[in-house]
Amino acid sequence: MSDKKFILNADDFGMSKAFNTAVLEGYGAGILKSTSLVANGEAFEDAIKKVIPQCPELGVGIHLNIIEGKSLISNQRELTDANGNFNNSYLKLILKAYNPKNSEFMEELEKEFRAQIEKDINGIKEVGGHITHIDSHVHTHAIPPIFELVCKLAKEYGINQVRTQYEYFYTVPDILMHTNIKYPINLIKIALLAFFTMQNKAKIKKYELKTNDYLIGVGYTSMMNNLTISYGLSALRNKSDITAEALIHPCRYEDGTIDNHFTEYRITQSQKLKEKIERMGYEIGNYIE
Repeated sequence: MSDKKFILNADDFGMSKAFNTAVLEGYGAGILKSTSLVANGEAFEDAIKKVIPQCPELGVGIHLNIIEGKSLISNQRELTDANGNFNNSYLKLILKAYNPKNSEFMEELEKEFRAQIEKDINGIKEVGGHITHIDSHVHTHAIPPIFELVCKLAKEYGINQVRTQYEYFYTVPDILMHTNIKYPINLIKIALLAFFTMQNKAKIKKYELKTNDYLIGVGYTSMMNNLTISYGLSALRNKSDITAEALIHPCRYEDGTIDNHFTEYRITQSQKLKEKIERMGYEIGNYIE
């Protein structure tokens, strides 16, 4: 067995049927063995009842979401608008999390996280699925005060893996990617998440949890393809005894739409990429121990 583990994780499982179809077909192709379920996604029931039962060895994590859609708890004044829709930007969440006078925010956050975790746990267990880890939509759980809350809840609910976001800097030989307006923004994300991860690794130890060593998918957010994954793993070639996770947001649309989500779906269908990853010495798997 290799001492280098690679996890391809499909975030946003349950957001729509297009995401769910991508997970089902990606699992069938053999490279996608891990995903993260959104409790407030519009296709949550479809994910539970139609996809997970067909994927017996799929590792399913909890994808906490306080950025998009509706809260599962009513009257969350710090998290939502009057209609129950989440309405905080990432910056607002940072400011609220670090405000010692705003205890109401953290109280509401814990209620919401508990509701989402319990909904996912109950749904996944009902169909015999494997609950493996916790991560979040747009990396909101990486904000250190929020991360500690998530670690506390993970320990309480018996989930012993929480994603961290340290990405080893690398580049791919594609000029168009680096002239994309998203790329400099992504570089800022890498720096911020690396700073947060330095603090969050201490919380992993405090709560006796486990985490991935490296993450691939921040620097090339919205531009992920076979190249970004293979170069990301190649940059770690001198590392040993590691777990590297690549996060993608794959969709396979019924109407044939082609966009960046469909490009990420193609990652899950690439046998050449799968073989290349294995030749690099990685065991392809998930967070199931």
